[in-house]
Amino acid sequence: MMTAAHEPIAPPSRLLLLAETRAIWEAGAAVALWPLLQLAPRGDGHSVLVLPGLVASDLSTKLLRRYLQSRGYDTHGWGLGRNLGPRKGVEEGMLQKLEALHSKSGRKVSIVGWSLGGVYARLLASTRPELVRSVVTLGSPFTGSARATNAWRVYEGVSGQSAEDPRRMKHVRPTPSVPTTSIFSRSDGVVAWRCSVEEAGPQSENIEVVASHLGLGAHPAVMYALADRLAQAEGQWKPFDRGTFGPLVYPDPDRAH
Repeated sequence: MMTAAHEPIAPPSRLLLLAETRAIWEAGAAVALWPLLQLAPRGDGHSVLVLPGLVASDLSTKLLRRYLQSRGYDTHGWGLGRNLGPRKGVEEGMLQKLEALHSKSGRKVSIVGWSLGGVYARLLASTRPELVRSVVTLGSPFTGSARATNAWRVYEGVSGQSAEDPRRMKHVRPTPSVPTTSIFSRSDGVVAWRCSVEEAGPQSENIEVVASHLGLGAHPAVMYALADRLAQAEGQWKPFDRGTFGPLVYPDPDRAH
């Protein structure tokens, strides 16, 4: 999905793909834990643009946006229907949405992208970094092989484009110049987790969770981490403190593979 082959990374196994059905239970856990999730840090009211994954629409991010709204953010879906890849008008539409949100509030906008939506988020941050406050991706394949996913055939079918896309990836692969967090799961059944690992730096990090790919946008551990990341004041970025909950909730992303 818009990645160029750099190393032989295999897509997730069929067993992990079958285990994606647990996404239903993960969403149920988020609803059950909703009162506890309200203990996450509150935001300062800045705008957050949430981009959906492949073949998904704003409906898929409704629960996540509702949660972020409850934490004090001005949340927005992308408003472009189903995500069928970077077809004509899609990139222009996202950029116009970003510019409109920035113009309306006079403040930088945080972008949250799920799967392919995270690839878009990094592309937007690369294109207009002066408008972006932070980027958080959820199981997004921004590095590694174009075919290290179980969705590349779907991507090519609905977008009409090759999964190999070096033109866009030269903007997506480098770490954005804004605070950047990649949330990923080693038990992701759609995207090979190594394709979602960011190079840690002065304002970039990885947060690992134990989740399905389809459940990342409705998983309680993801929701809490996301609220924590977005609540940071501009210019005061610090790495996520996973020690509060321990390795069962947030495993060490740097442990031996």
